[in-house]
Amino acid sequence: MYCVIYDGNCNLCVSLVQLLESLDQGTQFQYVPMQDEATLARYGITSQDCEAGMIVIDKQAPERRWQGSDAAEEIGRLLPLSNPFIQAYRALPGAKAVGDSIYAVVRDRRYELFGKRQARYDSVYPLCDGDGCIYR
Repeated sequence: MYCVIYDGNCNLCVSLVQLLESLDQGTQFQYVPMQDEATLARYGITSQDCEAGMIVIDKQAPERRWQGSDAAEEIGRLLPLSNPFIQAYRALPGAKAVGDSIYAVVRDRRYELFGKRQARYDSVYPLCDGDGCIYR
């Protein structure tokens, strides 16, 4: 199981989380908005850490983390139908550098490009553990 930390105020981020929710149905991924600082603190993540983009954490080994475009690639690698595309992308010379650059531009201008939500989006598949769900 993986935890996806996303910007719950970003229209693009929320749309992508909702797409991932519909594809995955909570089988591999649970979600925490970056605005939930109490939950992030549990993983030693600050709001400043989140400025570098979304984060994916392996819940079985929380020290295994991916951020930014690496997180997007890891999500793609974990989805059965998209893994071949991720492998092809990684094999193309220069594609990673271009992808990283595009991710950084979109990350830094996401509200300007896609708008900001009036209220934070909380996923229908929140971060849960043996003690129950963290938020909602």
